[in-house]
Amino acid sequence: MYRFLFSSKWLGYLLLAAIFAAGCVFLGRWQMDRRAETLAEINRVVSNYSSAPIPFSEARDQFRNMDPEREWTQVELKGRYDTEGERVVRNRTLNGQPGYEVVVPFRLDTGETVVIDRGWLPIGNKTPGRPDSVPAPPSGEVTAIVRLKPGEPQLQRGAPDGQLASIDLPTYAGELGYPLLTGAYGLLASETPPVPDMPAAFPMPDTDEGTHLSYSLQWFAFGILMFVGFGYAARQQARNAAIDAQDALDAEEAGLEPMHSTAAAPRRRTPARRRGGRPTAEEEEDAILDAQGF
Repeated sequence: MYRFLFSSKWLGYLLLAAIFAAGCVFLGRWQMDRRAETLAEINRVVSNYSSAPIPFSEARDQFRNMDPEREWTQVELKGRYDTEGERVVRNRTLNGQPGYEVVVPFRLDTGETVVIDRGWLPIGNKTPGRPDSVPAPPSGEVTAIVRLKPGEPQLQRGAPDGQLASIDLPTYAGELGYPLLTGAYGLLASETPPVPDMPAAFPMPDTDEGTHLSYSLQWFAFGILMFVGFGYAARQQARNAAIDAQDALDAEEAGLEPMHSTAAAPRRRTPARRRGGRPTAEEEEDAILDAQGF
């Protein structure tokens, strides 16, 4: 019944179904990989974001070469801000609004220097391309609680004086002219003593895993449905072929049966001939009527 599946036509259909299903599986696995990355990031945030701050002595290696698993870890720093080295970072957004981030070198009591991101500022209205004002950090001895963040790559674009295109720590160190710990910087959580005017703080990262799982299940379902559709089409083809074969058999059987009639066939008149073999007028009339079926 299903021998037609071995035809080139149906083998081609099966190949197309397999290619489509393989593509669906690839996209489904890609969504699962993205979900795994998102879950790993969520786990880092949940475990590190609100953990108790550790002293700088325990985090020194992270500021030199940060372990990605330690991102968002809180660190307590003690020292002074170097306001002369303050910069604003261009093209930064917060809640969909464009603006700047304020980064300031922080000289630790140990003699080392790290970078602290103090927060976000909106685009200014007075001078194009600059914030209207940059709140000054506390002066004197400061205790800052920061969260570890990796440095950013260098961008292929410049920035005006006093600004950075990204938080590229080696480039920043080159502008300052003195050593920085360039493996990570600190995102400010709090500082003591506080100041009345502060840049906007960044909210906690989103811990929603998104729609990756539902999308991956949809792609896997599409791949399965392709074979379900192929099987349904094959079943319909076999059903139609069976119906056509039965119709042909019925027609063949109907054509082979003898015709039976309940009425006796009329006897044809056999007229007598005259002597000499020449038909009479009556015989000619009977022949005409016989030819016409009467």
